[in-house]
Amino acid sequence: MTRILIPALALLLILTGCATAPKDTLMQVSTIDALLAGAYDGQMTLGELKTHGNLGLGTFDALEGEMIVIDGNVYQARVDGAVYELPDEATTPFAAVVNFDADQAALLHGSLTEEALQSQIDKLAPNKNLFLAFRVDGTFPSMKVRSVPKQSKPYPPLADAVKDQAVFEYTNVTGTVLGFRCPAFVKGINVPDYHLHFISKDRKTGGHVLDLTLQDAALQLDACNQFFLVLTDQENFSMIDLSQDRSHELEKVEK
Repeated sequence: MTRILIPALALLLILTGCATAPKDTLMQVSTIDALLAGAYDGQMTLGELKTHGNLGLGTFDALEGEMIVIDGNVYQARVDGAVYELPDEATTPFAAVVNFDADQAALLHGSLTEEALQSQIDKLAPNKNLFLAFRVDGTFPSMKVRSVPKQSKPYPPLADAVKDQAVFEYTNVTGTVLGFRCPAFVKGINVPDYHLHFISKDRKTGGHVLDLTLQDAALQLDACNQFFLVLTDQENFSMIDLSQDRSHELEKVEK
């Protein structure tokens, strides 16, 4: 695999001889445009992924299910509605993680929609030119999530794969919403703006968040000013056309 680092981070890793991303660094496997184009073959083991961060999201080999990384554990939300903790030898084609160490914390009172939650986060962390990791622990009066089934080769584009997604709606569920707010300049690399996944407190339900409301929750924020990108040298990756603008596909997939 090939690692692309900003210069300061590259120098740090050379000097320390360490492949683990330091504090305030978002580590990412592959790019969102590659995933949109159908690059679903796993390229990094979950064991290695966990050395780079203890909180994050992504997906799995052959795009089977939604990934939730929380407290150093990796969970897979599948289309049967259940959540499974996966072994270190499982792999991911796309994921983003951070060593979460909150810079800010706040208590959110009353009922909030997803848009209101994002507004609260923007007020607390107005600098949208940095990566921002966050987690929200609380009770969610409504939670709508999805998962995507395992795909077979030749892999379809992600916009086609999600047509067979499974959607689940829960009421008064306690758990954690986590994710990232990424800068606009990462278009094609990650999801600009907000990307959220959910897992219940009992670790039995979860998925990619489509909609939510929350009631009285604890919010934690961790701003990240470094970015570490890992690309694969697998042949199928080299054959993907990444010159296209896939923004319209991403919008369909996220909604």
